[in-house]
Amino acid sequence: MRSSIDFVKQYGGMADCAVCYTVDPHFSYATRAKAFLKGKKLPGKIFTIKYFVEKAKELEKAGADIITIKDMAGLIDPATSDELIRALKNEIHVPINLHTHCTPGFGTASLLMAIINDVDIVDTAVLNFSGGPAAPGYEIIQIFADLMHIETDVNKLAVSEINRKLRTIRGELSKFDEYKLLPPEIDIATFKPEGELLSLFNSAIEAAEKHKTQRVLEYCQKIEKAFNYPEPNEIVRKAQIPGGMYTNMLAQLKELKLEKHTKEVLEMVPQVRLDSGIPPLVTPTSQIVGVQAVNCVVDKTQGKPMYSNVSKNFLELVKGSYGTTPWPIDPDFREKIAGTREPQPYDVSKYKPQPNPRLAEYGDVLLAKDEKEQLLLELFPQVAEKFLRDTRKKEYEEQLNNMPEEPELYPPQFWEYLLEHMEA
Repeated sequence: MRSSIDFVKQYGGMADCAVCYTVDPHFSYATRAKAFLKGKKLPGKIFTIKYFVEKAKELEKAGADIITIKDMAGLIDPATSDELIRALKNEIHVPINLHTHCTPGFGTASLLMAIINDVDIVDTAVLNFSGGPAAPGYEIIQIFADLMHIETDVNKLAVSEINRKLRTIRGELSKFDEYKLLPPEIDIATFKPEGELLSLFNSAIEAAEKHKTQRVLEYCQKIEKAFNYPEPNEIVRKAQIPGGMYTNMLAQLKELKLEKHTKEVLEMVPQVRLDSGIPPLVTPTSQIVGVQAVNCVVDKTQGKPMYSNVSKNFLELVKGSYGTTPWPIDPDFREKIAGTREPQPYDVSKYKPQPNPRLAEYGDVLLAKDEKEQLLLELFPQVAEKFLRDTRKKEYEEQLNNMPEEPELYPPQFWEYLLEHMEA
């Protein structure tokens, strides 16, 4: 990360560095009793306010220009947002940004508490693409800002135009729209809340100023309902996992025709996460843990021991290839999964760049033509190789189709003239 920050700053960029927000796993009474009987220690609180502040300090020291709290699952509730943003503003000397989602119903309330505590930036989505698994709506936050006399310097006319176009686009994508709930049509450049809606906004602000976070949540969820947001996802809230991780696990179970074991998979996630060192549930580790939780439940349904089927990515996570985990991995478990008791960090000196061959069949061009495409190969080798090969093929075929026909060396008139004179 330090190299990335250095290069960004060297070329005049601004380094916006993220601290991933996550929560501690919730262990059932049975899991705790089992661990106690085996003499194994379960972790206490790891992801505390102090933990996130210390991570932010490390990033600031490394040269971060902005620090974003990246809450990819929308799990930061207004009380935690209140405490965390206040602590960061007291300890950190670069701008603080809060990024969250609305999936479990905390989004708008958590952004309001961040604003009350002088956060510098909040991430939002234009209204027609906001709510549910997306970020809180810009228009809702702008109304709060107007009522609190905070100048955002956002061009409201431009946003209104974008929002109108996005409404049309969302209609065109309706077959992919899980919720099909459109917010009311408003023009933020002229819209002023009135009556009960205005009262809800003012009540939310008053409660936020008094740090009554539960009341803030209640008012903000009523505001979200007025804007036709989807209901909070209780499964994501209770399981405390990202929505994408949850839907991927469901898809995996559906493919295996094991949908009836969804509850068991959700109960398996804390154990798999503990065994692998309690990594933050953010892509890719959230997907690695989710896939392995499904694998473990499949093992149980087939009468096999847990971890009979281990994904390559889970093996690398336990091995230590992806770095140090927040909680130490049991050496016995690491040996069982990866064949080594000690962590084996990835050795960058042994890295070999992805092959970039010349494609003789497409005019002898390189698979990746420039630095950007080479980066695609490095980051997504399997997907990028096919994508770039298809791109080169298409370019080659277009080049052939657009080539002018070569003029004939001897036009038809020449042959007619020659035949005529030969006969003569």
